[in-house]
Amino acid sequence: MAYVILWEFRPRPGQESEFEAVYGPQGEWARLFGRSPEYLGTELLLDAEDASRYLTVDRWISRVAYEEFQRTHLSEYRELDRRCEQLTSHEAPFGTFNTLES
Repeated sequence: MAYVILWEFRPRPGQESEFEAVYGPQGEWARLFGRSPEYLGTELLLDAEDASRYLTVDRWISRVAYEEFQRTHLSEYRELDRRCEQLTSHEAPFGTFNTLES
């Protein structure tokens, strides 16, 4: 089982390429999360019906692993979040999920 975090974003017009570079699977967020061996990866999804809407899918071994990462890297997390605010007009949590794996 994995812990999955979804976020919804709308980049500011003209910022789409930079947004994709920062939030994509090789971007700054993924590199920050990659400091944890319990981070499983990120996907960046573009809405097929609305080209201004994206979802990020961040996968972790467990909720505890994600929360521990946030505690131990809080200052870096907040700094990156602050720097990325200029890229988006909308950012909202979409939900957290556990995968159903047997």
